[in-house]
Amino acid sequence: MTGPIIVFDSGVGGLSVLGPIRRALPDAPVIYVADNGGFPYGTKTEMEVATRVCALLGRLTERFAPAIVVIACNTASTIALAHVRAVLEVPVVGTVPAIKPAAAVTRSKVIGVLGTVATVRQPYVDRLSAEFAGDCLVLRYGSAELVQLAEDELRGRPAADRAYRAVLDGLLTQEGGDRLDTVVLACTHFPLVADRLAAAAPRPLTFVEGGEGIARRTAHLLAEAEWPAPPPPGIALFTAPDEGVGLLRPALGRYGLTDIRFLQDPTPCR
Repeated sequence: MTGPIIVFDSGVGGLSVLGPIRRALPDAPVIYVADNGGFPYGTKTEMEVATRVCALLGRLTERFAPAIVVIACNTASTIALAHVRAVLEVPVVGTVPAIKPAAAVTRSKVIGVLGTVATVRQPYVDRLSAEFAGDCLVLRYGSAELVQLAEDELRGRPAADRAYRAVLDGLLTQEGGDRLDTVVLACTHFPLVADRLAAAAPRPLTFVEGGEGIARRTAHLLAEAEWPAPPPPGIALFTAPDEGVGLLRPALGRYGLTDIRFLQDPTPCR
């Protein structure tokens, strides 16, 4: 028997990656870990993120003996992926901004990278842009606000369209932004509100994210895995007590996460 898949994020954004993984591997047991105790990552220093992510994933791997760990967080991946792979003895799949597919679909050759403040400043984004979008103008904008908007949306507290328009204006008002036609959603929270972004946009924009590619990579690495059928209920594990988790129960249930727990207290949350 093969161990579970751990899908890790700072909050609920990794659900945009969990969905495709569930479709690709419907029999796999899943533990979704939301590090709400460290949320948000995008406003922290690189050292803070790397230290916290390595420590947490080391602890989680010891406890659950997973078959694979998926870091469903762009900020954590761009900062800590190499460190995590160095210390864990299981395969680790990361999340990187989908600049390559965006460069393939843009017609205007102007791409926006919308992520957290920490993600958009990473040299990794420079390298991806140079390698895959050398003939494009690549604009960047980091938004902590959009991360919180996505968290609130899943808690049943939607914001007005103007809040989403203000985020998009961070890209569109830059020099060359009037020609931008494609936006890379470089934070896993953002695909969860892609429809809200599209509705708030002043013109049609193409939004690109990497969830399906991550799922394909995960399925490839687990091609030989065997799990008992039917799969057990999916576990949603939060790293800190949070009274607001109850508001997430309907959204978590849509992803098969019906067993809600806290890291300090491994018993199910009723």
